[in-house]
Amino acid sequence: MGPRVQLPPEIQLAQRLAGNEQVTRDRAVRKLRKYIVARTQRAEGGFTHDELLKVWKGLFYCMWMQDKPLLQEELGRTISQLIHAFQTTEAQHLFLQTFWQTMNREWMGIDRLRLDKFYMLMRMVLHESLKALKTRGWDERSTEQLLELLMTEILHPDSQAPNGVKSHFIEIFLEELTKVGAHELTADQNLRLIGPFCTVAAQTQDSLVLHNITRGIFEAIVEQAPLAIEDLLKELAEEWDGDTPSREPPEGSVSGAEPDPGKEQWGDDDEEDSAGTVLQFDYEAVANRLFEMASRRDTPPQNRKRLYKVIRKLQALSEGLFPEDDIPEKAYRNPRGGRRVRMKKRLSESQLQNKIGGAAEEASRPDPSPASARRRRSAGADPAVPREQPGGCGRRGAPRRRRRPWAGARAKAADGQAPKAKRKRALEGQK
Repeated sequence: MGPRVQLPPEIQLAQRLAGNEQVTRDRAVRKLRKYIVARTQRAEGGFTHDELLKVWKGLFYCMWMQDKPLLQEELGRTISQLIHAFQTTEAQHLFLQTFWQTMNREWMGIDRLRLDKFYMLMRMVLHESLKALKTRGWDERSTEQLLELLMTEILHPDSQAPNGVKSHFIEIFLEELTKVGAHELTADQNLRLIGPFCTVAAQTQDSLVLHNITRGIFEAIVEQAPLAIEDLLKELAEEWDGDTPSREPPEGSVSGAEPDPGKEQWGDDDEEDSAGTVLQFDYEAVANRLFEMASRRDTPPQNRKRLYKVIRKLQALSEGLFPEDDIPEKAYRNPRGGRRVRMKKRLSESQLQNKIGGAAEEASRPDPSPASARRRRSAGADPAVPREQPGGCGRRGAPRRRRRPWAGARAKAADGQAPKAKRKRALEGQK
């Protein structure tokens, strides 16, 4: 019998990470962290691309085997924080690259009962990758390297990313960036962070990617703007009073918004505090960047048409005009619990006065009796029609066509019975 072949440490760890027993898997995760720290501390150390692919395959099935939501969240946090065990930026980026490649490769084999845990894992890994960028002071070169990695592995036309991975990444990018860096990122830095999305939106041939970037990035910026008006005014008032250190927000930028109570938070207390702040943007600069990309000759017409709509909204925001009345009512709800920040509809001062005055006048008016209601109908006066119907019918202040009630309906409303002619036909039918 020949000597037993010794397997490489990465394969041994991967086998234990995918074991059936939870105790074995937990012990393997702890050993993996120590192994990463020890190996990347050496100058000649480090991992190859294939080695990290083996490690991530073991981590993927470690998450696959984990049951119970709280334990899944704890394991997801432990796995995602492995990025901080790598001692160099290059090793961290290789770890992230192999993660997204693993998700792209294994995505189609995930059943619907396990999708949520891997959605959560992608969110946590993105969160920790942005935290690693934060520890380097949002260095411009490191920022460009991370964005290039994400675009290449997820949104590039030649990437192998399925639609589910692309859509979820676009959906969570601004949310996780807000949690990590809303308090310290400037408008110029935020423009640099969303710059690749401008390029992809202008060049992509995938209509789903275009739609998701438009909704998840640019229109999300527009929709967050009304939330920050009151907090921005409060912040400026405090600065003028000298209560807080001066922090001049860029022109057209907003910051400060109420947190969404339905959102899950990961990280320390500072990040939880930052969840109540909206990212600052110079809307004119964002509009100019989008226009630069959309006006190129090689931009597809459908992309140009879609982006020009967003550009007009951003230009209006840069002039202080907020599209309150143009936002549909469903945009103020949050049915999916975290897709978008919950919005509040604000009325202008004149609209608020009219609404309060109309409500007071209607409250002071005595309830009409049935007889008076019949007299008004017979005189040709229609009952008052509310300016907004529950189903969204009609616009506020728009003229409405007067509808004459059907004679039978008036008679039935008056005495609670059907008209005589109708009752007579019914009796004849019974005979």
